[in-house]
Amino acid sequence: MSPAVLQAGRSEVVSLLRSLLRTAREFADYNMKEYTKRRTIDVFRLHRDLADPSAISTAFSVGKSQLEVARRQAVLYSLYAPKFKTVMEIKH
Repeated sequence: MSPAVLQAGRSEVVSLLRSLLRTAREFADYNMKEYTKRRTIDVFRLHRDLADPSAISTAFSVGKSQLEVARRQAVLYSLYAPKFKTVMEIKH
């Protein structure tokens, strides 16, 4: 693969990571917000060393589908968000 193709792929992967982390911040519930953020970071670290183009493509498509699931869940959780903040969310 040429460096331009690798760079385009890298920019798409970084964009997916940022989108997933942005979506994690949309959750009203602290536990869901932190779980989504932690899970995203863990999965990206797990797949950091992938070299096979087909494995990269598969991981990327799974990531995109997970982004759509997270977006739907964020909307759903916002409809039924608790009216109070947890102890972790209260700022002193």
